[in-house]
Amino acid sequence: MSLYALKPRFQALLRPGVRVLHRMGVTANQVTVFACAVSVALGAWLFVAAPANPALMLALPVWLFLRMALNAVDGMLAREFGQQSRLGAYLNELTDVLADAALALPFAVLAPFDAHAVWVGVFVVLAGASEFAGALGTTVGATRRYDGPMGKSDRAFVLGAVALWLGLAGTLPAALAWLFPALSALVALTIARRVRNGLAEAR
Repeated sequence: MSLYALKPRFQALLRPGVRVLHRMGVTANQVTVFACAVSVALGAWLFVAAPANPALMLALPVWLFLRMALNAVDGMLAREFGQQSRLGAYLNELTDVLADAALALPFAVLAPFDAHAVWVGVFVVLAGASEFAGALGTTVGATRRYDGPMGKSDRAFVLGAVALWLGLAGTLPAALAWLFPALSALVALTIARRVRNGLAEAR
């Protein structure tokens, strides 16, 4: 089970706004690049500034929600208004991995994660690999796989919740240091499921 299952309902809420964007001449690729650029800029800013002022992390859950909306919007513009392209396919996959990495890295310099920051790096690498595993489904005769339990939407929810907690409380309990090892294990399970289910679908 993954939060990705809620995507159709979320898209239905966004559809009127997507029609407005289309009439304004906004393209799917523009939305994709914009979302990535803001994500990288926000991640870099929080990496530098959040250790001195944890309240700044409140910006992360807000942006993660907006980014989720933008990710849905670019797909709807592409599919429903004839904007699908080979470039768009590349941008969709590559920018997601870059944005995910940028938005996770600030946690590496925040307590209690900074004492074992390597686990944030492991999480980032595995998250990228999970998206790669999902995209590879199309190369073996399956669909693009979005299996959980720790897909992109799930990762965004967890990171957003932790950032909200930190931003409001100012500190996190030391016991939460286990979070990124646990998330890494769940992402590894996600990779295995995407590969297994992709192969089963292709057969």
